[in-house]
Amino acid sequence: MHGRAPVPGTPAPNRDTRSIAAPAGFSRRVWLSGSRKPASVPGLAATLAAIVLALGACDSRPIALGDVQAINMTASPELWAQVGDEVLDGIEGGIFTVRDDYAFRVMYQDPNEEPWVRIRLFKQLLVIGTPADPWMGPVLAEVGVDQGAQVGTPDSPGTVQVYDVWSRGQLVTALVLPEGTGTAAAAEMVRQSIPGLRELFDAQYREWVIARMFVTGPDTVQARMLGEEHGFSLVFPEVYEYQPNQSVHIFLNDNPDPSELIRQFAVTWRSPGPEETTTDEILEWRSQVVESYDFPQVVNTEHLLEEWKEVGGRPVYSVQAIWQNPPGAYPAAGPFITWAVACPELGRTYLIDAWLYAPEKDKYEYMIQLDEILKSFRCVGD
Repeated sequence: MHGRAPVPGTPAPNRDTRSIAAPAGFSRRVWLSGSRKPASVPGLAATLAAIVLALGACDSRPIALGDVQAINMTASPELWAQVGDEVLDGIEGGIFTVRDDYAFRVMYQDPNEEPWVRIRLFKQLLVIGTPADPWMGPVLAEVGVDQGAQVGTPDSPGTVQVYDVWSRGQLVTALVLPEGTGTAAAAEMVRQSIPGLRELFDAQYREWVIARMFVTGPDTVQARMLGEEHGFSLVFPEVYEYQPNQSVHIFLNDNPDPSELIRQFAVTWRSPGPEETTTDEILEWRSQVVESYDFPQVVNTEHLLEEWKEVGGRPVYSVQAIWQNPPGAYPAAGPFITWAVACPELGRTYLIDAWLYAPEKDKYEYMIQLDEILKSFRCVGD
């Protein structure tokens, strides 16, 4: 099995989708390359739960291993030799937390070697080949595609996703190459498909993360109170503890153990506030907000990401960097994202600060959670 460090992924063109007949309780879809209509993304959490309930005790297949952030894949060794590094780079995709990090962990296994029999039991698989390749047959048979049949077009591959091929709770993505394609032509088709595969994996992973985050339900009571009393609203899970500290509104989730995982965000405002601001002004404002935290922090600006974006129809200035414990304290650090949002009709500029402490953990899941909460911010009246 082989893995390699990531580089940033690339946005992908949209894919069309059409359904293929399948047994009741299963979701089968084929994404056709090169069309303009955006693909719909199956609901992973709901679908997998339904499949487990439906098949449960009468299914002899084992429960899938691993986690959804790990993508185990196979293709012919000849094809992998030509395009493997590009697949790893494009699908793993670089993100920055406290260092260059993985969005996904992609591992390759030769389908002709014995370990593939075990690897194919994992939760998230990517298989690449023609309908005649032995490792493609079980996947395509589930959606009624026979050996020699065409998925996609004669000149471009198609993408099929199937649940529970070799194990229960599993999702297999198959990039189906046209029959008779030579290795060089197949490699080029794979290269062209990488952005779309990354987009698909990322969209489904985000859906899974958000569903998991809100398993306790959104805190609608707190959201209503914030709007009525403080002029803003946010959508966050009930598990967050609301801790107002004078003019700073703090929301903390340190479950299950604060020594292993902390997610926190805070909201404050200035009135009147500037409609435009700079990075230095935001970081200075943040340093004042941090004085209200139970966790002292200083900012490391060695890796600083700053951008303007639009959220809820309003311009948002975003700054992302690394927080650290002060010098002499226990060495701890993590990423933070701070937003400045002007609400001129209220005569206010809001600062929303979200930060994460997750040592020795994959951080992409938690960064998605914080991003989802940040994107829910609204000024009253929006």
